[in-house]
Amino acid sequence: MFFPICRIVSRPLRGYPEELLEFSNLSRYRHLSSIPLHRLAFLENSKRRPLLLSVSHTFNNPGYADKLRRSFAQHNFQSDANADSAKKGSNKVKLLMVGFGLGAVIGLGYVYNKNMRQKSVPIANLDSGNSLWFSEPPPIDFIAKKVVGSRDTRDLQLTLFQYEPCPFCKKVRAFLDFAGLSYDVVEVNPVTKKQLGWSAYKKVPIIIVKGEEGYQQLNDSSMIISSLASYLEDAQQDLQKIVKYYPQVDFQDGDGKKGSEIMNRYFLMFGDKEPAGRSKESIVEERRWRKWSDDVLMHTLSPNIYRTWEESLEAFNMFSKNGDWEHIFPQWERQMVIYVGAAVMYIIGKRLKKRHNLLDDARQSLYNEVNYFLKTVKAKGTHFIGGDVPNLADLAVYGCISSIDGTRTFDDLMRNTKLSPWYEAMCRIIDSRRGKMSLSKLADQH
Repeated sequence: MFFPICRIVSRPLRGYPEELLEFSNLSRYRHLSSIPLHRLAFLENSKRRPLLLSVSHTFNNPGYADKLRRSFAQHNFQSDANADSAKKGSNKVKLLMVGFGLGAVIGLGYVYNKNMRQKSVPIANLDSGNSLWFSEPPPIDFIAKKVVGSRDTRDLQLTLFQYEPCPFCKKVRAFLDFAGLSYDVVEVNPVTKKQLGWSAYKKVPIIIVKGEEGYQQLNDSSMIISSLASYLEDAQQDLQKIVKYYPQVDFQDGDGKKGSEIMNRYFLMFGDKEPAGRSKESIVEERRWRKWSDDVLMHTLSPNIYRTWEESLEAFNMFSKNGDWEHIFPQWERQMVIYVGAAVMYIIGKRLKKRHNLLDDARQSLYNEVNYFLKTVKAKGTHFIGGDVPNLADLAVYGCISSIDGTRTFDDLMRNTKLSPWYEAMCRIIDSRRGKMSLSKLADQH
């Protein structure tokens, strides 16, 4: 704090390098009476007036020396007080950060000890030709929701493993509801993922289909929709055979990073039959917009709903309410998911914004993509991309938008675009086809 003073007085003190060096450490002194007068002579007045650098003058004027000491003492006291105050404030912030960190570590440690000690291994498959076909059902602690649809699918018993705010899960549920299918819902804890302990694949959504001789696991939202839509086109097809048209291919990019891709995920398998009422152009267009929904529109969501800490926390509280987490997870676990999830997604949202080259105003990127979609619908002169009835492309876009319904981002989107008529029409159609839903109240079991 005294280095500026040293710089000011350094010009006339070129002959006193040792005294200047020691002077820079004067703030460490607590007993001013022990400081020699010739050193005090190097100090400035409290008002930065030019210093009378005369040692003899200082020795011959005790009053001046006392005044100099008092001025220095006052300045030193104020500096120490300010430093102590800043230190206390910094300590409070550090204490809060450490407390939050310890809380998170203790919570996650508790989760680990509780769940990972009894971690289940992936269940074995029955047929080496289909690694996702099992002879035994996966272990399920509880069913969060049951939907009983109107479509007769006695040979198709579905269990959806989902995470409520996940737009990919919303997309699958939109398809299931539009198709009038019955299904059970297992809500997955996004932090522990203990509900997926049986699966080698750890992402959601996952659907388990109960067949006559076993259980088929379907991964990836687009593959799930394509395989089930293909089956519904012709129920005479074997679902196990359909699944083999969507192989997973592992690869390694130029940087040595490993990844995997599900082939044909946007293709419907019609078998030997021609699709009724479908042209080749409409099928290609449907595939293109489904891919656009995954590759473009989907990536504008997180940077918007997790744009600020307040919006991120607000979104997770909404997810908790919509997902009925109060009756699914214990109180401590629900709070952990809300606060840890909000913090993690706030950080990830910033990274995704940069990775996908969104505009500085992430809202505008969302508006632009939605307007691009609406422009195509308007050019067709129909209510939906699929015409008068929604197709899989409409359902994919609806799944994205419905995942943010209830957030500030959704409200802004409706105010700044003309999406409302299309979205409300989609809601009406899906609501009219959705089966009867019942929620499991299992809070007393935790």
